[in-house]
Amino acid sequence: MIGKIIELFSASQAQPEDTSSDARRLASAALLIEVAKADADFSSDERAALLELLRNTFDLDDESLAALEILAAERSSDAVSLHEFTRVIVDACDPEERCELIGLMWQVAFSDDHLDKYEEHLIRKVADLLYVSHSDLMRMKHRFKPSQGTP
Repeated sequence: MIGKIIELFSASQAQPEDTSSDARRLASAALLIEVAKADADFSSDERAALLELLRNTFDLDDESLAALEILAAERSSDAVSLHEFTRVIVDACDPEERCELIGLMWQVAFSDDHLDKYEEHLIRKVADLLYVSHSDLMRMKHRFKPSQGTP
């Protein structure tokens, strides 16, 4: 498994455009993990939602998904700030893609049927760092907000 992780993220050195794509995947996954653990309760529902979102967004097979999860969790744990992730996203993504990432973050936050104040604070902070407007932030929140039970 470790060999696959190294292969997956080292192979991109030969192809510069893939480096940006791999870095974007890793930064996105790390930010989603940050949301899932923001309330100090990284539930199985949040993990399942996070993995499904990563699989669908980046069209990953099981092995690549597992490798990305391991590496992103490690980077998330080692991170000093969110800037190392948000900088990659700002450099690699257009405004619409950054807004879509905020939508993914809301989906992870809502996946356990409870929006914690720490999750919301983190998403708002990331939206600011990604230069996502307040109106887009709120549009994405309301798009993914469950119809009942969540503030």
